[in-house]
Amino acid sequence: MGTKSHKPPMTRGDEITLTIESLADRGMGLARVDGFVVFVRYAAPGDRVKVVVVNSRRSYAEAKVVEVLDRGPARVAPRCRYFGSCGGCSLQHVAYAAQLLAKKNAVMSAVRQATDAHSIPVRDPLPSADAYYYRNKMEFSFSAHRWLTREEIASGALLDKSFALGLHVPGNFYKVLDLKECFLQSESSTQILCGLRALALKHNWEAWNIRKRLGFLRHLVIREATATDDLMVNLVTSFYDPARMEVLAQYLRTAHPQVTTLVNTINDTPRQAAVGAAAYVVFGSGVLREQIGPYRFEISPGSFFQTNTRQAETLCKLVHTLGAFQPDDLALDLYCGAGTFAIYIASSVRRVVGIELVPDAIAAARRNAAANNIDNCTFVAGDMLKVFTTAFLRTMGNPDVVTVNPPRAGMHPKVVRRLATLKPRRIVYVSCNPRSQAHDLASLLDHYRVEVAQPVDLFPQTHHIENVALLVAR
Repeated sequence: MGTKSHKPPMTRGDEITLTIESLADRGMGLARVDGFVVFVRYAAPGDRVKVVVVNSRRSYAEAKVVEVLDRGPARVAPRCRYFGSCGGCSLQHVAYAAQLLAKKNAVMSAVRQATDAHSIPVRDPLPSADAYYYRNKMEFSFSAHRWLTREEIASGALLDKSFALGLHVPGNFYKVLDLKECFLQSESSTQILCGLRALALKHNWEAWNIRKRLGFLRHLVIREATATDDLMVNLVTSFYDPARMEVLAQYLRTAHPQVTTLVNTINDTPRQAAVGAAAYVVFGSGVLREQIGPYRFEISPGSFFQTNTRQAETLCKLVHTLGAFQPDDLALDLYCGAGTFAIYIASSVRRVVGIELVPDAIAAARRNAAANNIDNCTFVAGDMLKVFTTAFLRTMGNPDVVTVNPPRAGMHPKVVRRLATLKPRRIVYVSCNPRSQAHDLASLLDHYRVEVAQPVDLFPQTHHIENVALLVAR
């Protein structure tokens, strides 16, 4: 006998009415029809909505809102006119308290699905002091393929679709939304964004055409300090043109004197990234100076630094508390970036060793340690698999406490296994992706117990959440 197929109760194009129960993965609303799960983008808990099904699978369906029939108590008016089209925010329509609850649930779900450890306590997220204007870095894209919003199309205006400066629309690698405002960074950032667009159009500087791999302008990266007056503009172009950079420098000095340094990064590869093999400092120091607690940090254009400075300090304090560092400890800081955690904990331990792939970040970490008169930090540049070896540990010593802050994909399985065999007293695992973090935690449970998971919200108005897990050796 053949296996009976389970046909979903709805197909693509069906219009149905749903009541949203909660927010689920990626900030999507969750509803059920006779037990069958439907995920609805841009829905809020408690909403009663008419939706159209856009994707139907055996175990769930995805739908988009056609009409909000009754507003749930968590629904609020989005602040930004581009909300729903732009990929920068996904939760502006949800009250901040409800965002935090959804993020806690996301961490709980990730931890429990991967580890099957229902006893792991997940604390309430530590909220951001600023729900808007909290980012210290925004990375905007230039494109020769402009995405038009429904409002722009409906206006009937004749719009240039061959130039855009803004953010990619969700799910579209080619087209960019031409932004005139953004509430994630400062008002000053938006003014620079709009001013540079006007300058580029005035001088006919070509936006990058990703299909043809032609054009001059690729990315605009704006970084702002919280504790100092530093503001960096990093223009990423496909080649170096000193004459154009002089035009830009003169414009910024006149129209935006708050800009303290201008950098021109060159990316002449097909890769869509705001990094390159060469960077020219057009004026200023070429770095950003920031402060976390009593410590000053120098941030180079390519260095990683937490994008919410105030919450970065919250994160550092949390890592310091959970690490329970002792004066004679050897601490290991994996994926150390510009040395933020290492420098913050240095005064509490005998020695800290940081490892990071990006050479520029390691150079910045060394400068940061020197600037703060810290002499018990050693920073090593290299691929984690090649550096974090038995021979390396014989040279450095066996760590008492390890802090890790890997990329979104998490740690390589070999790195996880190496950590398990080392068996440091404590591991403080910081992650911007609770699902990959939970997968790594599951691999360590034979040797460690997870005492606590503490989410920290660095990314209001989005579904992203930072999570800090404390592992204690069994």
